[in-house]
Amino acid sequence: MSQKEKMLAGQLYYAEDQVLSEERKRAKEICYDYNLLRPSQEEEQQVLLKQLLGKMESPVTITAPFWCDYGYNIELGENFYSNHNLVILDGAKVRFGSNVFVGPNCGFHTAGHPLDQNERNQGLEYAYPIEVGHSVWFGAGVQVMPGVSIGDDVVIAAGSVVTKDLPSHVLAAGVPCKVIRPLKDSDRQPKD
Repeated sequence: MSQKEKMLAGQLYYAEDQVLSEERKRAKEICYDYNLLRPSQEEEQQVLLKQLLGKMESPVTITAPFWCDYGYNIELGENFYSNHNLVILDGAKVRFGSNVFVGPNCGFHTAGHPLDQNERNQGLEYAYPIEVGHSVWFGAGVQVMPGVSIGDDVVIAAGSVVTKDLPSHVLAAGVPCKVIRPLKDSDRQPKD
C-alpha cells in the first residue's frame, strides 16, 4: 500500500513520501499564485480554485491568504465564504455543506501525530476526515481537529477548538468546544 493510500485510509503514513511531497508542493504553488491575485481578479481566483479543489459549487469566496496541503480532498458547497487566513490541512476529506461562513484565522486540521514518540519521530502522521453540514458559521479563530463532524445550522463562537462532534441546531463555544444551548427561534429574528 502506498503512503498516499495509507493517508486516505486513515492509517499512519509517512508524509515526506515523494509523491505526497510533490502533491503538497503543487497545492502550495497554486495557493501562492491565488494569494498574489488582486481582490478584483475574481475570475482568475475561480480558475485557480477549480484547479486546486476536489469539488466546488458556485458561488465560492475565499479571501486571501488561503493555504491547504493537497486541495483535492476539499469539497465546498454552494455559497461558501471564508474571511482572511483560512488554513485547511486536507490529508483526509474536508467537506463543507452549503451556506457555510468561516471567520478570519480559522483552521481545519485533518492531520495529527501519534502520541508515541518513536512513531512521531519517524515522521509518521494520520489524517481523519472533517464533515461540516449546511448553514454553519465559524467565528474568528475557530480550530477544527481531525475526525470531527458538525451538523447543520450550527454557530461556533470565536476562539473555539472543536475536538468532538457537534449536533445540528446548536450554539457551541469553548476550549474544548461544547454545546452551549440549542438555537432558538428568537435567535433567527432580526433585532431592533
